[in-house]
Amino acid sequence: MRAAWTRGGVSVKHMRIEDYALIGDMQSAALVGRNGSIDWLCLPQFDSPACFAALLGDKHHGQWWLGPADAQRPEATRRGYKGESLVLESEWDTPDGTVRVTDFMPTRHVNPDLVRIVEGVSGTVEMATEIRIRFDYGRIVPWVRRTDGLLQAVGGPDSVWLHSPVPLHGGDYAHKARFRVSEGDRLAFVFTWHPSHQSRPVEIDPFEQLAETEALWKEWVAQCTYQGPWREAVVRSLITLKALTYAPTGGIVAAPTTSLPEDLGGVRNWDYRYCWLRDATMTLEALIGGGYLDEARAWRAWLLRAIAGRAQDLQIMYSVTGERRLTELELSWLPGYEASRPVRIGNDAVTQLQLDVYGEVMNSLYLSRASGMEPDHRAWTIQRELIGYVETHWDEPDEGLWEVRGPRRHFTHSKVMCWVALDRAIKQVEQFGRTGPVERWRELRDRIHAEVCHKAFDSARGTFTQSYGSAELDASLLLIPMVGFLPPEDPRVVGTVEAVQRELTVDGFVLRYPVDEDNDVDGLPGREGAFLACSFWMAEALAMIGRKEEAVELFERLLSLRNDLGLLAEEYDPRYGRMVGNFPQAFSHVPLIHTARALS
Repeated sequence: MRAAWTRGGVSVKHMRIEDYALIGDMQSAALVGRNGSIDWLCLPQFDSPACFAALLGDKHHGQWWLGPADAQRPEATRRGYKGESLVLESEWDTPDGTVRVTDFMPTRHVNPDLVRIVEGVSGTVEMATEIRIRFDYGRIVPWVRRTDGLLQAVGGPDSVWLHSPVPLHGGDYAHKARFRVSEGDRLAFVFTWHPSHQSRPVEIDPFEQLAETEALWKEWVAQCTYQGPWREAVVRSLITLKALTYAPTGGIVAAPTTSLPEDLGGVRNWDYRYCWLRDATMTLEALIGGGYLDEARAWRAWLLRAIAGRAQDLQIMYSVTGERRLTELELSWLPGYEASRPVRIGNDAVTQLQLDVYGEVMNSLYLSRASGMEPDHRAWTIQRELIGYVETHWDEPDEGLWEVRGPRRHFTHSKVMCWVALDRAIKQVEQFGRTGPVERWRELRDRIHAEVCHKAFDSARGTFTQSYGSAELDASLLLIPMVGFLPPEDPRVVGTVEAVQRELTVDGFVLRYPVDEDNDVDGLPGREGAFLACSFWMAEALAMIGRKEEAVELFERLLSLRNDLGLLAEEYDPRYGRMVGNFPQAFSHVPLIHTARALS
């Protein structure tokens, strides 16, 4: 199914966000549509400029289509990952036979490779392919030449070599081919990126790499310790988190895409190809709970490198390599997904004050030790610095976990997480023999707790509110019992869960906060869908207050929103019955894992 928009008087069609599949090599990722079109790929790493950017424009911004020779480019009859892996298989049944295309990115040896294997399953099928290589998000049309039967595309610092088993013919700034595949035939296309100043890359054996990639995923999944009733959903979410991990450093990106809209046709379009510190608590817990201590160790090492330095210089996000300068820019030449503009790269939220991240970091490092991971002596020095900052800045207004672009407020969640920061520091002293002014920390922890209960609680309605003095609610309030601020049986917790369910739910899904014309909390026009993480939080919160049956019902309804491959975007918009936001979204898959474990 596709949605249409108009560009220059010409109708342009985009596939739905959920119509895409994810493949990757733990350093970058590609999105493959149901019709065999690769519409998004950034190389050599997640936040590099895209060489296929049709996702945010049209085929002229870079695309590689491969499928049965049909002008309509039909969707695959069926598709799925091969077992518990990231190897995608798409099959088309045609009047003349059945053909299969296998797409994957092998574990990187030197250069990133993308492999597409066409296999005849039955009969004889006429196939076609069309590839348009563009660098710098569709802005640069490369110079292309043939060398020893291969295509080489060069543009500035980028170079791509394409090995094709069939002759490709150039024209209209694209290369095309038509060919036939009969039962038993296997033809492999290999797309390899490398820096343009380097010599020609070594060619890989695509069939050997396919076997190796399948074996690696099988071995990795075998480590999963979760055996509950939702194992399939949990394993697919763990695979997705692994795919969003930048292997050289251990950093995990929020999503492999930028500017997929939270509001179709609107301006809520952000670059999520970075590592958010607030994902730390649930990400680490999900990995540890799934049995993946090596990944958890790598993430902790990335975290400690990224935040090293002065506490006042802590950022809410970093690049996969730990870079801090993530300047936000608008790409004027890209019309956006379904005309959702502007298209942005970089993220200005990096400069915001978000006090909750101090609690996220402290909780993450506490969980690491509590899980049995070996101590890191540098970590406590850094944590002492962070707590020192919390002691002197906890009472300031901030932009909060939702990165609002409206006025700063005293957000309840931010204050609760400052309490968490102190609480976890105290626990490290009490449980692991760390040293610090624990009595002073206890006094401040109690002071913050008392202030939140006094200033953020609406006694008339029996609920906590989004910020001091506000009447609005916020889904982040559901985290109060999960972080241990109050026990789940506390009437204030029960009242808050019921209020959020009553006032922030649309068609059974939870919004982050009210987005109305008279509510300037985020400083942006338009509306948005239901944030999927918030709905998972609601399921867990319902279970915590004793409404287990209702919690399971909501959880299974959320699982039904996943696409046919088990993937979730950032949000689901009940208005259109579609996913919205960047895809796939780690912050949706992490609470899925967490909630499955809690309900099990």
